[in-house]
Amino acid sequence: MINKIISSVEVAVRDIPSGATILVSGFGEAGSPVELLHALVDLGPTDLTIISNNTGSGQAGLAALIANHQVRKVICSFPKTSNSVVFPELYRSGKIELELVPQGTLAERIRCGGAGIPAFYTPASVGTPLEEGKETRIFEGRTYVLEYAIRADYALVKCRKADRYGNLVYNKTARNFGPVMCTAASTTIVQASEIVEAGNLDPESIVTPGIFVNRVVEVRNPLDESILIAENRSYPWQKKQ
Repeated sequence: MINKIISSVEVAVRDIPSGATILVSGFGEAGSPVELLHALVDLGPTDLTIISNNTGSGQAGLAALIANHQVRKVICSFPKTSNSVVFPELYRSGKIELELVPQGTLAERIRCGGAGIPAFYTPASVGTPLEEGKETRIFEGRTYVLEYAIRADYALVKCRKADRYGNLVYNKTARNFGPVMCTAASTTIVQASEIVEAGNLDPESIVTPGIFVNRVVEVRNPLDESILIAENRSYPWQKKQ
């Protein structure tokens, strides 16, 4: 009997080694797998490469992983947002690497990684510093840049509901990068706000089929990054004065 349910976030991530490449879902706080990221902080692997839309907010979730000096490189579209305080300082001091990718290009690179497409051409970044060093071609009089697919060792994803087979349903815009990231990782680990009995998910509503998911852990009442930022909280937990 297929059963992908894992007992805890700690058990779900415990085999992630130093040097791993990890896809992390989320668009800002929407869809960010905070509890899985905190379990990774506790586990302590280093020299990680993180692929995500941004570099986290405040000092919790992804930002906490970066603040703990466990990340060597970030591949993202928005390295600095209104609440990003950790990454910019580390980047300016030369303690972390950045590969900047336009958001649509990032999504397509991940999608291609999951679809078995090795590379594609896009007009995004033409004429900018992001074009430098990359192959270009002209199609119908327009210049395009060659971009390579992204695959990762692991994906950490958040969803609304899952079943024991690993079928997933997302919560509105929290869906964002989750579906494509699930397809582009060797091991996909998902935190779900609710795990339901097999057959309780409408097949027509399932966004990510279980074939792309390896582990599911239930995290009821997941942490809200906005609240953590408002309370000036940092992980490991301490309230700043």
